[in-house]
Amino acid sequence: MSGKGEATTRRVGVRSGTGSAFVLSRAVVVLFAVACGAAVANVYFSQPLLVTMGHDLAMSPALVGGVVTLTHVGYGLGLFFLVPLGDAVDRRRLIVTQLLLLVVALAVVATARTAAILLTGMAATGLLAVVTQTLVAFAASLAPPAGRGRVVGLVTGGVVIGILLARTASGLMADLAGWRSVYLASASLTALLALVLHRVLPRHGGTPPAPLRYGQLLRSTITLFARERLLRLRALFGLLIFAAFSTLWSSVALPLSEAPYFLPHSAIGALGLIGVAGALAATVAGRLNDRGLSRRTTGTALALLAASWLPLAFTRSSLWALVVGVLLLDLAVQAVHVTNQTLIYALYPDAGSRLIGGYMVFYSIGSAIGAIAATSLHTVAGWGAVCALGGAFSCLGLVLWAFTRHHAPDPAAEATSRSEARAFPPDIE
Repeated sequence: MSGKGEATTRRVGVRSGTGSAFVLSRAVVVLFAVACGAAVANVYFSQPLLVTMGHDLAMSPALVGGVVTLTHVGYGLGLFFLVPLGDAVDRRRLIVTQLLLLVVALAVVATARTAAILLTGMAATGLLAVVTQTLVAFAASLAPPAGRGRVVGLVTGGVVIGILLARTASGLMADLAGWRSVYLASASLTALLALVLHRVLPRHGGTPPAPLRYGQLLRSTITLFARERLLRLRALFGLLIFAAFSTLWSSVALPLSEAPYFLPHSAIGALGLIGVAGALAATVAGRLNDRGLSRRTTGTALALLAASWLPLAFTRSSLWALVVGVLLLDLAVQAVHVTNQTLIYALYPDAGSRLIGGYMVFYSIGSAIGAIAATSLHTVAGWGAVCALGGAFSCLGLVLWAFTRHHAPDPAAEATSRSEARAFPPDIE
Protein backbone atom coordinates (compact mmCIF):
# COMPACT_ATOMS: atom_id res chain seq x y z
CA MET A 1 0.00 0.00 0.00
CA SER A 2 1.35 3.37 -0.97
CA GLY A 3 2.42 5.74 1.77
CA LYS A 4 1.35 8.82 -0.14
CA GLY A 5 -1.65 10.75 1.15
CA GLU A 6 -3.40 10.86 -2.22
CA ALA A 7 -3.57 7.07 -2.23
CA THR A 8 -6.40 7.35 0.27
CA THR A 9 -8.93 8.15 -2.41
CA ARG A 10 -7.30 6.36 -5.31
CA ARG A 11 -6.28 2.81 -4.47
CA VAL A 12 -6.27 1.61 -0.89
CA GLY A 13 -6.33 -2.15 -0.42
CA VAL A 14 -8.11 -3.41 2.68
CA ARG A 15 -8.88 -6.99 3.54
CA SER A 16 -12.61 -7.60 3.74
CA GLY A 17 -14.29 -10.30 5.74
CA THR A 18 -14.19 -12.60 2.71
CA GLY A 19 -10.45 -12.29 2.27
CA SER A 20 -10.50 -10.23 -0.94
CA ALA A 21 -8.81 -6.86 -1.25
CA PHE A 22 -11.17 -3.90 -1.07
CA VAL A 23 -10.28 -0.70 -2.90
CA LEU A 24 -11.34 2.55 -1.22
CA SER A 25 -11.73 4.77 -4.27
CA ARG A 26 -12.88 8.38 -4.49
CA ALA A 27 -16.27 7.12 -5.69
CA VAL A 28 -16.67 4.97 -2.57
CA VAL A 29 -15.72 7.88 -0.31
CA VAL A 30 -18.34 10.02 -2.08
CA LEU A 31 -20.87 7.19 -1.59
CA PHE A 32 -20.12 7.24 2.15
CA ALA A 33 -20.64 11.02 2.18
CA VAL A 34 -23.96 10.81 0.30
CA ALA A 35 -25.26 8.04 2.57
CA CYS A 36 -24.26 9.99 5.70
CA GLY A 37 -25.91 13.17 4.46
CA ALA A 38 -29.11 11.38 3.43
CA ALA A 39 -29.40 9.55 6.78
CA VAL A 40 -28.76 12.53 9.06
CA ALA A 41 -31.10 14.77 7.05
CA ASN A 42 -34.03 12.72 8.38
CA VAL A 43 -33.44 14.20 11.83
CA TYR A 44 -33.95 17.75 10.51
CA PHE A 45 -36.63 17.38 7.81
CA SER A 46 -39.47 18.04 10.25
CA GLN A 47 -38.38 21.47 11.49
CA PRO A 48 -40.00 23.56 8.68
CA LEU A 49 -42.99 21.17 8.55
CA LEU A 50 -44.20 21.29 12.14
CA VAL A 51 -47.11 23.67 11.60
CA THR A 52 -48.35 21.73 8.56
CA MET A 53 -48.02 18.40 10.38
CA GLY A 54 -49.93 19.79 13.34
CA HIS A 55 -52.80 21.05 11.20
CA ASP A 56 -53.01 17.82 9.20
CA LEU A 57 -53.20 15.58 12.27
CA ALA A 58 -55.02 18.03 14.61
CA MET A 59 -52.12 18.07 17.05
CA SER A 60 -51.83 20.44 19.99
CA PRO A 61 -48.78 22.77 20.15
CA ALA A 62 -47.26 20.57 22.85
CA LEU A 63 -47.55 17.46 20.68
CA VAL A 64 -46.13 19.30 17.67
CA GLY A 65 -43.07 20.24 19.73
CA GLY A 66 -42.70 16.59 20.65
CA VAL A 67 -41.95 15.74 17.01
CA VAL A 68 -38.52 17.38 17.19
CA THR A 69 -37.90 16.35 20.80
CA LEU A 70 -38.59 12.64 20.25
CA THR A 71 -36.50 12.59 17.08
CA HIS A 72 -33.48 13.93 18.95
CA VAL A 73 -34.11 11.69 21.96
CA GLY A 74 -34.14 8.71 19.62
CA TYR A 75 -30.92 9.89 18.01
CA GLY A 76 -29.21 10.28 21.39
CA LEU A 77 -30.25 6.78 22.47
CA GLY A 78 -29.04 5.35 19.18
CA LEU A 79 -25.60 6.90 19.61
CA PHE A 80 -25.02 4.96 22.81
CA PHE A 81 -26.99 1.75 22.18
CA LEU A 82 -26.62 1.14 18.42
CA VAL A 83 -23.44 2.78 17.12
CA PRO A 84 -21.07 0.65 19.30
CA LEU A 85 -22.39 -2.47 17.55
CA GLY A 86 -20.17 -1.51 14.61
CA ASP A 87 -17.19 -2.82 16.58
CA ALA A 88 -18.69 -6.26 17.23
CA VAL A 89 -20.68 -7.33 14.17
CA ASP A 90 -20.47 -7.40 10.40
CA ARG A 91 -20.45 -3.67 9.65
CA ARG A 92 -21.91 -3.97 6.18
CA ARG A 93 -24.82 -6.04 7.45
CA LEU A 94 -25.37 -3.64 10.36
CA ILE A 95 -25.47 -0.61 8.05
CA VAL A 96 -27.80 -2.23 5.54
CA THR A 97 -30.11 -3.53 8.29
CA GLN A 98 -30.33 -0.10 9.91
CA LEU A 99 -31.04 1.55 6.57
CA LEU A 100 -33.84 -0.92 5.77
CA LEU A 101 -35.38 -0.40 9.20
CA LEU A 102 -35.06 3.34 8.61
CA VAL A 103 -37.07 2.89 5.40
CA VAL A 104 -39.84 1.29 7.49
CA ALA A 105 -39.74 4.13 10.05
CA LEU A 106 -39.92 6.76 7.29
CA ALA A 107 -42.85 4.95 5.70
CA VAL A 108 -44.64 4.96 9.06
CA VAL A 109 -44.13 8.73 9.31
CA ALA A 110 -45.27 9.32 5.73
CA THR A 111 -48.49 7.34 6.20
CA ALA A 112 -49.29 8.34 9.80
CA ARG A 113 -52.95 9.18 10.42
CA THR A 114 -52.73 9.86 14.14
CA ALA A 115 -50.36 11.84 16.34
CA ALA A 116 -49.32 8.70 18.25
CA ILE A 117 -48.21 6.90 15.09
CA LEU A 118 -46.37 9.99 13.84
CA LEU A 119 -44.50 10.44 17.12
CA THR A 120 -43.58 6.75 17.24
CA GLY A 121 -42.27 6.92 13.69
CA MET A 122 -40.23 10.06 14.40
CA ALA A 123 -38.61 8.50 17.48
CA ALA A 124 -37.70 5.40 15.44
CA THR A 125 -36.37 7.62 12.64
CA GLY A 126 -34.05 9.40 15.06
CA LEU A 127 -32.91 6.12 16.60
CA LEU A 128 -32.00 4.59 13.23
CA ALA A 129 -30.51 7.74 11.69
CA VAL A 130 -27.41 7.11 13.80
CA VAL A 131 -26.32 4.84 10.96
CA THR A 132 -24.55 8.07 9.93
CA GLN A 133 -21.99 7.59 12.70
CA THR A 134 -21.55 3.91 11.90
CA LEU A 135 -20.72 4.95 8.34
CA VAL A 136 -18.19 7.56 9.57
CA ALA A 137 -16.44 4.97 11.73
CA PHE A 138 -16.45 2.44 8.88
CA ALA A 139 -14.94 4.96 6.45
CA ALA A 140 -12.24 5.79 9.00
CA SER A 141 -11.43 2.10 9.43
CA LEU A 142 -10.94 1.67 5.68
CA ALA A 143 -8.53 4.61 5.43
CA PRO A 144 -4.79 4.31 6.17
CA PRO A 145 -3.55 6.44 9.09
CA ALA A 146 -1.67 8.80 6.75
CA GLY A 147 -4.85 9.70 4.88
CA ARG A 148 -7.54 9.14 7.51
CA GLY A 149 -8.11 12.84 8.15
CA ARG A 150 -8.81 13.44 4.48
CA VAL A 151 -11.36 10.63 4.30
CA VAL A 152 -13.08 11.65 7.54
CA GLY A 153 -13.15 15.24 6.29
CA LEU A 154 -14.81 14.28 3.00
CA VAL A 155 -17.39 12.06 4.69
CA THR A 156 -18.13 14.68 7.35
CA GLY A 157 -18.61 17.18 4.54
CA GLY A 158 -21.54 15.02 3.42
CA VAL A 159 -22.96 15.13 6.95
CA VAL A 160 -22.69 18.94 6.98
CA ILE A 161 -24.48 19.28 3.66
CA GLY A 162 -27.19 16.86 4.74
CA ILE A 163 -27.89 18.79 7.95
CA LEU A 164 -27.90 22.23 6.36
CA LEU A 165 -29.88 21.35 3.22
CA ALA A 166 -32.48 19.21 5.00
CA ARG A 167 -34.64 22.16 6.04
CA THR A 168 -34.46 23.83 2.62
CA ALA A 169 -35.23 20.63 0.72
CA SER A 170 -38.13 19.60 2.97
CA GLY A 171 -39.70 23.07 2.75
CA LEU A 172 -39.56 23.10 -1.04
CA MET A 173 -40.89 19.55 -1.41
CA ALA A 174 -43.70 20.20 1.05
CA ASP A 175 -44.77 23.26 -0.95
CA LEU A 176 -44.86 21.18 -4.14
CA ALA A 177 -46.36 17.90 -2.97
CA GLY A 178 -47.20 18.06 0.74
CA TRP A 179 -45.19 17.17 3.84
CA ARG A 180 -45.69 13.42 3.41
CA SER A 181 -43.80 13.51 0.11
CA VAL A 182 -40.63 14.46 2.00
CA TYR A 183 -40.60 11.18 3.92
CA LEU A 184 -41.72 9.05 0.98
CA ALA A 185 -38.87 10.45 -1.12
CA SER A 186 -36.39 9.90 1.71
CA ALA A 187 -37.59 6.32 2.18
CA SER A 188 -37.05 5.63 -1.53
CA LEU A 189 -33.55 7.14 -1.48
CA THR A 190 -32.65 5.23 1.68
CA ALA A 191 -33.76 1.93 0.15
CA LEU A 192 -31.64 2.62 -2.93
CA LEU A 193 -28.60 3.46 -0.78
CA ALA A 194 -29.07 0.23 1.20
CA LEU A 195 -28.93 -1.78 -2.02
CA VAL A 196 -25.86 0.04 -3.35
CA LEU A 197 -23.96 -0.14 -0.04
CA HIS A 198 -24.71 -3.87 0.28
CA ARG A 199 -23.10 -4.43 -3.11
CA VAL A 200 -20.12 -2.11 -2.64
CA LEU A 201 -18.95 -2.32 0.98
CA PRO A 202 -16.75 -4.99 2.58
CA ARG A 203 -17.81 -6.55 5.85
CA HIS A 204 -15.32 -5.36 8.43
CA GLY A 205 -12.70 -3.35 6.58
CA GLY A 206 -9.27 -3.11 8.18
CA THR A 207 -10.32 -4.06 11.73
CA PRO A 208 -11.86 -7.38 12.83
CA PRO A 209 -14.94 -7.30 15.10
CA ALA A 210 -14.33 -7.30 18.84
CA PRO A 211 -15.30 -10.56 20.64
CA LEU A 212 -17.59 -8.80 23.11
CA ARG A 213 -21.11 -9.37 24.36
CA TYR A 214 -23.50 -6.45 24.01
CA GLY A 215 -23.29 -5.49 27.70
CA GLN A 216 -19.49 -5.60 27.59
CA LEU A 217 -19.57 -3.45 24.48
CA LEU A 218 -21.54 -0.70 26.21
CA ARG A 219 -19.43 -0.88 29.38
CA SER A 220 -16.25 -0.63 27.35
CA THR A 221 -17.47 2.65 25.85
CA ILE A 222 -17.57 4.11 29.36
CA THR A 223 -14.20 2.53 30.15
CA LEU A 224 -12.62 4.23 27.14
CA PHE A 225 -13.78 7.61 28.40
CA ALA A 226 -12.52 6.87 31.89
CA ARG A 227 -8.99 6.00 30.76
CA GLU A 228 -8.38 8.29 27.76
CA ARG A 229 -7.76 11.96 28.58
CA LEU A 230 -7.60 12.94 24.91
CA LEU A 231 -11.05 11.43 24.33
CA ARG A 232 -12.54 13.34 27.26
CA LEU A 233 -10.93 16.58 26.11
CA ARG A 234 -12.11 16.23 22.52
CA ALA A 235 -15.61 15.29 23.67
CA LEU A 236 -15.71 18.49 25.74
CA PHE A 237 -14.60 20.49 22.70
CA GLY A 238 -17.43 18.80 20.78
CA LEU A 239 -19.99 19.73 23.42
CA LEU A 240 -18.95 23.40 23.41
CA ILE A 241 -18.76 23.89 19.65
CA PHE A 242 -22.12 22.27 19.04
CA ALA A 243 -23.67 24.26 21.88
CA ALA A 244 -22.51 27.37 19.97
CA PHE A 245 -23.69 25.91 16.65
CA SER A 246 -27.13 25.11 18.06
CA THR A 247 -27.37 28.51 19.75
CA LEU A 248 -27.28 30.12 16.31
CA TRP A 249 -29.33 27.70 14.22
CA SER A 250 -32.11 27.11 16.75
CA SER A 251 -32.82 30.83 17.18
CA VAL A 252 -31.73 32.70 14.05
CA ALA A 253 -35.21 32.45 12.54
CA LEU A 254 -36.59 34.58 15.38
CA PRO A 255 -34.93 37.93 14.54
CA LEU A 256 -35.30 37.30 10.79
CA SER A 257 -39.06 36.81 11.05
CA GLU A 258 -39.48 40.08 12.95
CA ALA A 259 -38.94 43.75 12.07
CA PRO A 260 -37.21 45.04 10.02
CA TYR A 261 -36.97 41.90 7.82
CA PHE A 262 -40.18 39.84 8.14
CA LEU A 263 -38.57 37.15 5.98
CA PRO A 264 -40.72 34.19 4.86
CA HIS A 265 -39.83 30.68 5.97
CA SER A 266 -38.43 29.80 2.54
CA ALA A 267 -35.95 32.68 2.70
CA ILE A 268 -34.91 31.79 6.24
CA GLY A 269 -34.45 28.16 5.23
CA ALA A 270 -32.23 29.22 2.33
CA LEU A 271 -29.78 30.60 4.90
CA GLY A 272 -28.66 27.01 5.36
CA LEU A 273 -27.18 27.11 1.87
CA ILE A 274 -24.54 29.55 3.15
CA GLY A 275 -23.51 27.08 5.79
CA VAL A 276 -22.63 24.48 3.17
CA ALA A 277 -19.25 26.21 3.11
CA GLY A 278 -18.64 24.23 6.28
CA ALA A 279 -18.19 21.18 4.07
CA LEU A 280 -15.10 22.86 2.63
CA ALA A 281 -13.74 23.41 6.12
CA ALA A 282 -14.24 19.72 6.88
CA THR A 283 -12.13 18.69 3.91
CA VAL A 284 -9.36 21.22 4.61
CA ALA A 285 -9.27 20.29 8.30
CA GLY A 286 -8.87 16.64 7.38
CA ARG A 287 -5.85 17.42 5.23
CA LEU A 288 -4.28 19.54 7.99
CA ASN A 289 -4.72 16.70 10.47
CA ASP A 290 -2.94 14.33 8.11
CA ARG A 291 -0.02 16.79 8.21
CA GLY A 292 0.12 16.69 12.02
CA LEU A 293 -1.41 20.15 12.54
CA SER A 294 -4.37 19.15 14.70
CA ARG A 295 -3.58 21.41 17.66
CA ARG A 296 -3.00 24.48 15.49
CA THR A 297 -6.15 23.72 13.48
CA THR A 298 -8.19 23.44 16.67
CA GLY A 299 -6.89 26.71 18.12
CA THR A 300 -7.38 28.68 14.91
CA ALA A 301 -10.89 27.32 14.41
CA LEU A 302 -11.92 28.08 17.99
CA ALA A 303 -10.63 31.64 17.61
CA LEU A 304 -12.73 32.02 14.43
CA LEU A 305 -15.72 30.59 16.27
CA ALA A 306 -15.41 33.20 19.01
CA ALA A 307 -14.93 35.97 16.43
CA SER A 308 -18.02 34.89 14.45
CA TRP A 309 -20.34 36.24 17.13
CA LEU A 310 -19.18 39.81 16.55
CA PRO A 311 -20.80 40.15 13.09
CA LEU A 312 -23.71 37.96 14.21
CA ALA A 313 -24.49 40.53 16.90
CA PHE A 314 -25.33 43.02 14.12
CA THR A 315 -27.88 40.72 12.46
CA ARG A 316 -30.80 43.09 13.13
CA SER A 317 -29.13 45.90 11.23
CA SER A 318 -27.28 44.03 8.45
CA LEU A 319 -27.97 40.78 6.63
CA TRP A 320 -24.39 40.90 5.31
CA ALA A 321 -23.13 40.76 8.89
CA LEU A 322 -25.28 37.66 9.40
CA VAL A 323 -23.85 36.03 6.26
CA VAL A 324 -20.26 36.67 7.40
CA GLY A 325 -21.00 35.36 10.88
CA VAL A 326 -22.66 32.19 9.57
CA LEU A 327 -19.71 31.47 7.27
CA LEU A 328 -17.16 31.89 10.07
CA LEU A 329 -19.17 29.85 12.55
CA ASP A 330 -19.83 26.91 10.25
CA LEU A 331 -16.24 26.81 8.98
CA ALA A 332 -14.94 26.80 12.55
CA VAL A 333 -17.34 24.19 13.91
CA GLN A 334 -16.70 21.71 11.12
CA ALA A 335 -12.92 22.16 11.33
CA VAL A 336 -12.92 21.28 15.04
CA HIS A 337 -15.42 18.46 14.54
CA VAL A 338 -13.33 16.72 11.88
CA THR A 339 -10.18 17.17 13.97
CA ASN A 340 -11.93 15.64 16.98
CA GLN A 341 -13.13 12.58 15.07
CA THR A 342 -9.79 11.99 13.36
CA LEU A 343 -7.86 12.12 16.65
CA ILE A 344 -10.18 10.00 18.75
CA TYR A 345 -10.44 7.28 16.11
CA ALA A 346 -6.64 7.00 16.08
CA LEU A 347 -6.66 6.09 19.79
CA TYR A 348 -8.14 2.63 19.22
CA PRO A 349 -9.12 1.85 15.60
CA ASP A 350 -10.65 -1.43 16.74
CA ALA A 351 -13.09 0.57 18.89
CA GLY A 352 -13.87 3.20 16.27
CA SER A 353 -17.65 2.87 16.51
CA ARG A 354 -17.61 3.11 20.30
CA LEU A 355 -15.28 6.09 20.26
CA ILE A 356 -17.28 8.04 17.68
CA GLY A 357 -20.64 7.04 19.14
CA GLY A 358 -19.58 8.10 22.63
CA TYR A 359 -18.13 11.37 21.32
CA MET A 360 -21.36 12.14 19.46
CA VAL A 361 -23.34 11.77 22.69
CA PHE A 362 -21.56 14.94 23.81
CA TYR A 363 -22.49 16.52 20.48
CA SER A 364 -26.15 15.79 21.25
CA ILE A 365 -25.86 17.17 24.77
CA GLY A 366 -24.24 20.37 23.49
CA SER A 367 -26.87 20.77 20.77
CA ALA A 368 -29.68 20.36 23.28
CA ILE A 369 -28.15 22.83 25.74
CA GLY A 370 -27.63 25.42 23.02
CA ALA A 371 -31.15 25.08 21.61
CA ILE A 372 -32.96 25.24 24.95
CA ALA A 373 -30.84 28.08 26.31
CA ALA A 374 -30.96 30.19 23.13
CA THR A 375 -34.71 30.04 22.58
CA SER A 376 -35.43 30.72 26.25
CA LEU A 377 -32.94 33.58 26.40
CA HIS A 378 -34.26 35.23 23.24
CA THR A 379 -37.74 35.35 24.78
CA VAL A 380 -36.60 37.25 27.87
CA ALA A 381 -33.54 39.21 26.69
CA GLY A 382 -33.46 39.37 22.89
CA TRP A 383 -30.94 38.61 20.15
CA GLY A 384 -28.03 40.38 21.81
CA ALA A 385 -28.22 38.00 24.77
CA VAL A 386 -28.29 35.01 22.41
CA CYS A 387 -25.08 36.22 20.76
CA ALA A 388 -23.48 36.70 24.18
CA LEU A 389 -24.43 33.11 25.04
CA GLY A 390 -22.94 31.78 21.79
CA GLY A 391 -19.81 33.84 22.35
CA ALA A 392 -19.51 32.44 25.87
CA PHE A 393 -19.64 28.83 24.63
CA SER A 394 -17.04 29.67 21.96
CA CYS A 395 -14.70 31.48 24.34
CA LEU A 396 -14.90 28.61 26.81
CA GLY A 397 -13.69 26.31 24.06
CA LEU A 398 -10.83 28.65 23.21
CA VAL A 399 -9.80 28.98 26.87
CA LEU A 400 -9.92 25.20 27.27
CA TRP A 401 -7.64 24.81 24.25
CA ALA A 402 -5.22 27.47 25.57
CA PHE A 403 -4.88 25.73 28.94
CA THR A 404 -4.54 22.19 27.57
CA ARG A 405 -2.58 22.56 24.35
CA HIS A 406 0.77 21.92 26.04
CA HIS A 407 -0.50 19.28 28.44
CA ALA A 408 -2.82 17.21 26.26
CA PRO A 409 -1.47 13.87 24.97
CA ASP A 410 0.36 14.17 21.69
CA PRO A 411 -1.99 12.83 19.00
CA ALA A 412 0.78 11.31 16.89
CA ALA A 413 2.27 9.54 19.90
CA GLU A 414 -1.13 8.25 20.93
CA ALA A 415 -1.77 6.81 17.46
CA THR A 416 1.70 5.24 17.27
CA SER A 417 1.44 3.53 20.66
CA ARG A 418 -1.98 2.09 19.80
CA SER A 419 -0.86 0.80 16.40
CA GLU A 420 2.20 -0.83 17.96
CA ALA A 421 0.08 -2.48 20.63
CA ARG A 422 -2.25 -3.96 17.92
CA ALA A 423 -4.67 -5.01 20.62
CA PHE A 424 -6.74 -3.66 23.48
CA PRO A 425 -5.60 -3.81 27.07
CA PRO A 426 -7.57 -6.58 28.79
CA ASP A 427 -9.72 -4.24 30.90
CA ILE A 428 -11.08 -2.50 27.79
CA GLU A 429 -12.18 -5.71 26.14
